[in-house]
Amino acid sequence: MVIVTTIRRDVVTMPAAQLGPDNPLPPLSPLDELHRIDDRDREELPRDMARQVGHAPLRSLLPVRVRDGYGRTREPRDIDALVIENDRLRATVFPALGGRIASLLHKPTGRELLYRNPVFQPADFALNGAWYSGGIEWNIGATGHTTLSCSPLHAARVSAPDGGDMLRLWEWERLRDLPFQVDLWLPEGSDFLYVGVRVRNPHQHPVPTYWWSNIAVPEERRVLAPAEEAWQFGYERRLRRVPVPSYDGTDRTYPLNSTFAADYFYEVPDGRRRWIAALDGDGHGLVQTSTDVLRGRKLFVWGTGTGGRRWQEWLTEPGTGGYCEIQAGLARTQLEHVRLEAESEVSWLEAYGPLTAPPEGEWADVLCEAEERLEAVLPRADVDAAYEAWRPHADTEPGEILATGSGWGALEVLRADWKLPGTPFGEHTLGDAQAPWRELLRTGSFPEPRRVRPPGCTLVAPQWRDMLETAPATPLTEYHLGVAQWHAGDRAQAVRSWERALELAPSVWPLLRCLAVADRESGNLERAADRYADAFEDLCHERRDNGESWTAATTALGRETVEALLAVRRPAAARAVWERLHPRTRARGRFRLLEAEILYAEGRHAAARAVFAAGFEVADLREGAEDLGRLWARVSDAPLPAPYDFRMRPSAP
Repeated sequence: MVIVTTIRRDVVTMPAAQLGPDNPLPPLSPLDELHRIDDRDREELPRDMARQVGHAPLRSLLPVRVRDGYGRTREPRDIDALVIENDRLRATVFPALGGRIASLLHKPTGRELLYRNPVFQPADFALNGAWYSGGIEWNIGATGHTTLSCSPLHAARVSAPDGGDMLRLWEWERLRDLPFQVDLWLPEGSDFLYVGVRVRNPHQHPVPTYWWSNIAVPEERRVLAPAEEAWQFGYERRLRRVPVPSYDGTDRTYPLNSTFAADYFYEVPDGRRRWIAALDGDGHGLVQTSTDVLRGRKLFVWGTGTGGRRWQEWLTEPGTGGYCEIQAGLARTQLEHVRLEAESEVSWLEAYGPLTAPPEGEWADVLCEAEERLEAVLPRADVDAAYEAWRPHADTEPGEILATGSGWGALEVLRADWKLPGTPFGEHTLGDAQAPWRELLRTGSFPEPRRVRPPGCTLVAPQWRDMLETAPATPLTEYHLGVAQWHAGDRAQAVRSWERALELAPSVWPLLRCLAVADRESGNLERAADRYADAFEDLCHERRDNGESWTAATTALGRETVEALLAVRRPAAARAVWERLHPRTRARGRFRLLEAEILYAEGRHAAARAVFAAGFEVADLREGAEDLGRLWARVSDAPLPAPYDFRMRPSAP
């Protein structure tokens, strides 16, 4: 009996950490981007790659906020899911967590084709912080994991090309101000999940664009891609061309053959079918293929070193097995951004499903056999035909709404009166975060809050900055204008806006903090420390309660203030700030690390070592961060204890 393709709501219960509140302080500092290459490597790149590596890299997270309020206490929690299935496959999607496909089950064999993380544990891997491992994620915006990793997407039921149902996911990506959609459907009797993706540029100017579909699979696999060369990138920030499958005497297509974390961007020849697969020892596994627009293919490995294994434990439950990632993107590498012309769009189709092929043997023979097996179960012509069949349906208006994303897209559509068939951003999705900006759009004035509270989100696009410049110069307007000017690179004018606002502002700590960042970025560390201390003092006097928003503000500003004071060797002042934080805040791992840094600055090395001995976990430890190792090396001659070893590259000579 053939089962008709269905889409239904479901709930998945798993151990999960709370996401917590966003950081309310605007991210004014330059983006801490790990994926940059040494300038000496650029000269050896192909011309088109060199051009795209240098094309409009992201400099700032604005207008997005940092998400660092999560912890590591996991309790059983219900996660809303949408399930699309036919008689062959079942895909489970988390619409409130970036629209990720958490599971892809092949029903006839009972095989899970993805690495399905048994827990939800945020970690600091997304561009803006919170990210989690496992499944298939949709990365749009700029080099790195999307800021939407742990954010809700809109979702709805839509008519599919075969007359059945299709699941549409869509949102407004705020770093580049681009709407996008992901359409998932399962033709009846198909072993392959089809995914149609469209990114639109409604603006009257070109926009740099980035997309990578990241697929987590168990690491006990051999990864196959039709290439004889790859661009290898490690956390030493070197990009080099290496042979595939082996270099330095080791076959790198087996993820567990590498010691340190690394990316391998495969050089797929022009005209060759675009695909990548991960097969176990028996030859069973997942294959991903696409139309040719999705050019790049990549393998990411954690490696077998102590740091890589520690990260694997950090992201899931110890003893549950590790994973690697196979990926597909718009460019050769993730270091590149492609140009999307004004009032244009880019779209493609991907397919995910099971593949069985011999994984062992000579590389050319293995690839030839796998490609023949793929062609037998899913001909390349069928993928192209499915794309052509889907394209007219990309504009189909959604039917039943299954989940709701943010209101930022609705605000942009309201501002510009854009028509975006197929991806409605209705005014009903506007919420409290958008309310003052809607008022600015409607009246030309930015409303002052009725009660004292931390400032809300700031918009920084030129159109919003222009509106702020012509609005009445209230303190809050000047604050937001300064942030927008800072984002535009007009730092002197931003400082003037913040200084003007100080004269009349009922709340000065947000302005003092912005001015402190400006001082720090210009190298005036002493004045930055003074302003941070004044800002924290003002916040402590002003805060009204121990609610979530005030606690988040105190936590974020307290951390920055302690770090600023330590940078100018004022440990006594740093300790005074640390001690004024709420006990629950001081108990968090990030602040235990700060305590150890204060103790080191006070010359109390044994006490700093005792903090390590007592044990702590820095929930928001950044990918590639070496803070723990550096501090340990200052206070102890012993090897770095294993629980704190997150090193992702060889030690420097």
